[in-house]
Amino acid sequence: MSKKKINHNAHNENDTNTDKKSSVLEPAGQGKGGKTVLIGAAVGILIFAVVGFSVLSGGGSGFSVVKAEAGVVRIPVSKVLDSQAHYFTYKGQKGNINFFVLKSSDGVIRAAFDACDVCYREKKGYRQEGDYMVCNNCGQRFASVNINEIKGGCNPAPLERAVQGDHLVLNAQHIEEGAWYF
Repeated sequence: MSKKKINHNAHNENDTNTDKKSSVLEPAGQGKGGKTVLIGAAVGILIFAVVGFSVLSGGGSGFSVVKAEAGVVRIPVSKVLDSQAHYFTYKGQKGNINFFVLKSSDGVIRAAFDACDVCYREKKGYRQEGDYMVCNNCGQRFASVNINEIKGGCNPAPLERAVQGDHLVLNAQHIEEGAWYF
């Protein structure tokens, strides 16, 4: 009879050990393992959101910071000849002012604020899709040849520029005038 009790007690110890193991090795979604999965999912979603915002607000290329010297911003023309939109930030007196520069399909180097008269409050800017700049807020598309030509509405707000030698030149005062978009 005592052997049965010993065997019975041994069986209970095994059950206790099994319970401990199963509480540590629970399937994902239960107990501690579930918390790890939830934290991992939350971190993944956060990374996805940050990358997504980056892509939408800057065409995925990021913003290069530019500074004025003697009242003008100079960008080497060689940096913008690839027909891709290049995004820049000017640190103005009232905060950062974003704009983009691209060589349009007709060969003209164009510049515009990364905002428009309609959607600027959303601070989403534009992305490039082929020969079009697309508003990240409302989805309207604008042919590259119309940048700096058509203004108002959801068109990218024009930014005065000139090519002087090997540089695209932008007047810092004109850039500052677009601070209200940002």
